[in-house]
Amino acid sequence: MYRIYIVEDDTGIADGIASCLGSWGMEGRVVSDFRRVLEEADEYGPHLIIMDITLPYMGGYHWCQEIRKKSNVPIIFISSASDNMNIIMAMNMGADDFIAKPFDQSVLIAKVSALLRRAYDFTQASNTLDAAGAVLDINTNKLSYNGTEVDLSRNEYLILLTLMQNKNKVVSREKLMEALWETDCYVDENTLTVNVGRLRKTLESVGLKDLIRTKFGVGYILEDQ
Repeated sequence: MYRIYIVEDDTGIADGIASCLGSWGMEGRVVSDFRRVLEEADEYGPHLIIMDITLPYMGGYHWCQEIRKKSNVPIIFISSASDNMNIIMAMNMGADDFIAKPFDQSVLIAKVSALLRRAYDFTQASNTLDAAGAVLDINTNKLSYNGTEVDLSRNEYLILLTLMQNKNKVVSREKLMEALWETDCYVDENTLTVNVGRLRKTLESVGLKDLIRTKFGVGYILEDQ
């Protein structure tokens, strides 16, 4: 089980991240003493660290520098201070990625998984989601159904990931566009419609016709039948 150390002073956000990680088979531990971030990291031995910039006592930049003196553990900064200067500073301090608040948890999980995949051997671990007999592997961005496997594009993967995480619930078009905004410069209504259409064709190619249903004027739903 991969261990994720969460250095965030907003308890609602921190606990929400830990809970989300747990649902994906990862262990999330929230910092308990902001004066002992480095010591706690040493004691816990995380595979990845999620860290805010603005923290009590010493900021995230300070702790990132201290951690980098002894470890190459992947670090993702999360912050509402998402201007270019802060993003550049985060990377210069040794961060591996930066996510602006507020963020969609599905995007955070995708980025955490990508960093873990690059940093560690994933041959012994597989994080998957399933619905209606279809299995989505978040380590490889592949979908399998009835013995047939297909590679998904980045946008197809993000859309299907979000729908599977919210299966049996209507997901608004706005939420899906937010998931795509994290990786594309700009996504409008037409771009989303085109990408959903492409995903539907990919699903149909493996026998999953009508897996995604449109709720007109609201969004889309993936029902686990």
